[in-house]
Amino acid sequence: MSQIPWWGLPLIAVVFALGGAASAYFVTARDEIVRSRRKRTRRWYEERKDAYVGLLAVFERDTYRLRAAYDAGDKPTPALVYVDEVGPALMRVRLLASGPVRSAALAVHILLQRLHGEMNPAAVSGVQPQIHFRELLTQVPLVMQQFEAAIREELGIDTEPPQNNGRVRFLARKPALDDLADVGQDLSRER
Repeated sequence: MSQIPWWGLPLIAVVFALGGAASAYFVTARDEIVRSRRKRTRRWYEERKDAYVGLLAVFERDTYRLRAAYDAGDKPTPALVYVDEVGPALMRVRLLASGPVRSAALAVHILLQRLHGEMNPAAVSGVQPQIHFRELLTQVPLVMQQFEAAIREELGIDTEPPQNNGRVRFLARKPALDDLADVGQDLSRER
C-alpha cells in the first residue's frame, strides 16, 4: 500500500470495476447464446418432425385406401384427389428437408401417384394389370422405409437403447446435444 501513490488508488478501483462489469456482461451474453441456441435447435427439430409426421400420415392413409380399393375390386381414387391431399404436406417437407429426406419423400410420392392412374400404371407388356398393380403396391412400404430411415438420420433419432445406468430412452435427439457441446467448447476457448 505504501508503494502506491495516493492518486493511483482510484485508478485501480476503476480498473477492477470495469473488469467486473465486463465479466458480468460476458457471462450474461454467454447465457443468452446458450438459451437462443437451445430454442433454435428445439424449433428446428419440432418444425421438421411435424412436417415429416404429417406427410407420413398422408402416405399411410393413401396406401390404406389403395389396398382397400384393390381388395374390394374397385378403381383407385383419381390422381388429382391424391395430389390435393398430399400437396400441402409434401410442400412443407420439400421446403424444410435436407436432400436425402426430400429425395426419399418424392420417391414415395411418385410411386403412389403412379398407383392412382389406370390399373396398369407402367403399361408393362405381357403382364396382367392386376399383378403389376399389386407388385407396385407391395413396393410402397419398402420405399416408405427408406423415407423413414432418412428422417431418422436427419433428426438424429436413435432407436437403439443406451447401455448405461439401466435407463432406457428410445428416442434420443442428437442435434440438440451436439449444439450444447459446441457451445461448451466455444465458452472454454473464450476463457
